[in-house]
Amino acid sequence: MAAPQPASEQTWLGSDRPLARTIGRPVMRFLGIEAAGGILLMVATVVALVWANSPWSGSYHDLWHTEFHLGIGDFRLEHHGHALTLTEVVNDALMAVFFFVVGLEIKRELVDGHLRNRRAALLPAAGALGGMVVPAAVYLVFNQSGDASTGWGIPMATDIAFAVGILSLLGNRISTPLKVFLLSLAIVDDIGAIIVIAVFYTSDLATGWLALAAATTVAVVVLTRLKIWYMPLYILLGLVLWYAMFRSGVHATIAGVIMGLLTPAGALLAPGEVDPIDVVSLDAEGLRSAKFRMNESVSVAARLERNLHPITGFVIIPLFALANAGIEISGDSLRNALGSGVTIGVVSGLVVGKVVGVSLFTIGAVRLGISAFPSGATVRHIVGVSAIAGIGFTVSLFVTGLAFDDLVLQDEAKVGILAGSAIAAMVGVVILLGARSPEGSVEGEYPRG
Repeated sequence: MAAPQPASEQTWLGSDRPLARTIGRPVMRFLGIEAAGGILLMVATVVALVWANSPWSGSYHDLWHTEFHLGIGDFRLEHHGHALTLTEVVNDALMAVFFFVVGLEIKRELVDGHLRNRRAALLPAAGALGGMVVPAAVYLVFNQSGDASTGWGIPMATDIAFAVGILSLLGNRISTPLKVFLLSLAIVDDIGAIIVIAVFYTSDLATGWLALAAATTVAVVVLTRLKIWYMPLYILLGLVLWYAMFRSGVHATIAGVIMGLLTPAGALLAPGEVDPIDVVSLDAEGLRSAKFRMNESVSVAARLERNLHPITGFVIIPLFALANAGIEISGDSLRNALGSGVTIGVVSGLVVGKVVGVSLFTIGAVRLGISAFPSGATVRHIVGVSAIAGIGFTVSLFVTGLAFDDLVLQDEAKVGILAGSAIAAMVGVVILLGARSPEGSVEGEYPRG
């Protein structure tokens, strides 16, 4: 995320007022830190846990079970015949915006990022494949049948905000290419998670609503091919697509991914087509035309990602953690979790499965000559990054709600996610702190070929 621009002295933020000096500018500097999103996510998680285990725990559950009523005339937005709770609003609606940004990130990487280069893309793709298959297999070792067996998708995920935040805190010990490797791996992992959610965690399908979703998707494709850039029209089509998915049985957040992947990632105007502008001499119409030309020299996907990333990273994801991480922890619940195949399977999948899966598949791809390590990276760096990839958290919590209807199984899985993610982070940090400083710790890239 780009650092905030310096505020003009003519604005409140740039003024010498006490609140601007002591709160406004420090907050802006914090938001410019690469690890800020992960820090806020951690704070929200701690708040949820403390609140859910405090004398005021009842208010926590009452808040998130509050019904959200939205309707126009005879139309009512409902979930299985009842009004949505605030938790469902966060998980079904706000998280669709998060997955929209994920779709934008995937599109950017495929069009103009490291996933565009076949050889460079093969390394994180191989690591992500191992990081999905092996953790799922490890989980199933402990949960071979029954309702618990449906949770195999929980330890497959990697939380981008937490993982990249942890690497950022390690500073120059982690080279830029190694960070790019983890980011690319997490994005491929997200693609796998999206496929798993769409295919394996989908309830009974309503073909009529699926047909409407398909027709809406075709309409978006046609409009983008015609280069119709009227944003309100796409917002309306996105809402229609979200509601069609919501009613179809496929999880509504998939609508966000589809819209993100369909967003144009190429600029309408090449940089050379935008002439230097003397804004002082322009009238209102000239300013409007100049603004259009400057906007269209940057892709729609890049503009949306830049504008929405702070909203998802600093608002939606912390809200998601606040709504979903509040599990009640007691001596009995911990004893039950420690003896639960779900908890053991999730922890083992995130800690052991990720390290083994990502490391073996990545090193195997290099040994087979399919790709090459990020410049300056050693086997120890790869193992350390593989451990960091075991921080599942956000998407793991999300899949938990889809995998289990039983609240006891959900709580056991959440204990496993919290414990497994914390252990994975500590193991990864210890391994990386003991690794030699990589060459090219500031600059570098994947070997091309």
